[in-house]
This record gives sequence, C-alpha cells and structure tokens, in this order.
Amino acid sequence: MAPRSCSIANALEVVGERWSLLALREVFFGNTRFDQIAAYTGASRDVLAARLKKLVSAGVLEKVQYSSQPVRHEYHLTEAGRALHPVLLMLKEWGDQYVTEGPLPLVYEHSCGRALEPRVVCAYCGEEASLESLTRASQPVH
Repeated sequence: MAPRSCSIANALEVVGERWSLLALREVFFGNTRFDQIAAYTGASRDVLAARLKKLVSAGVLEKVQYSSQPVRHEYHLTEAGRALHPVLLMLKEWGDQYVTEGPLPLVYEHSCGRALEPRVVCAYCGEEASLESLTRASQPVH
C-alpha cells in the first residue's frame, strides 16, 4: 500500500520540526532578529540557522537586511507565514489542555476581553468543525 498523499504531510515537510515552530512563535511575538530567536527558543545557532533558511526557501519567512555595517538581517512573516498563526494558536491550546501542568505560561486575551479559546469553525455556517461534523469530499475542492 502506498503512503496517503496528504497536505498535512506536505506541510510537516516545511514546518514540522520543533525549532521551526518555535522560531515562528518568536517571529509572531515580534522577535525577528536571529539573536532574539536563538535566545527565546534555546536552539543552537547552527540548527536555528538551518531551520530559518528552510523557512525562507519555503516562502514562510522573508529575510530582510536591517543593517549594512555589519550586515545584519531579520525575519519577516510572508502571507504563508501569517497563515500559520491559527495553527500555532491551536497547537498552544492543545498543549495547554493536554501537556502543560500547573499555571499556563501564556494566556492570550481576545479583543472582547475574554481569554482566547481558539476553535476551528466552518467559514460558511459558523459551526465548529468537530470530528462528527466532517466528511471527506468526493472530489478535491480548490
């Protein structure tokens, strides 16, 4: 049996590694410079450099020069990178619920004033996308 062709597997080829996701977390937090990302993730410099290079080549991040003497760069999210924000929010939510013990290290507050509890909903009807509400489409939709 051949492996299933799947967009999840394709996405994991780009972002499915610990240091890639933690680097993206830091860029979302506004820490766009290499030294900041390294400090807040704990990644070794060589591993982080490789992950950032992969994210840039995949079009998730853009490397932008901010200094010429010495030459220094920072990393900005592309449209593809910004589209990963809900993925990171859901991963955080899962970690909060099933892995993190004790007080939560980070709580987001929504503009409505309440603690954010992210959910995946259908853009057409607004219903939560639960396992029970989903079926595979007979034809791929683009």
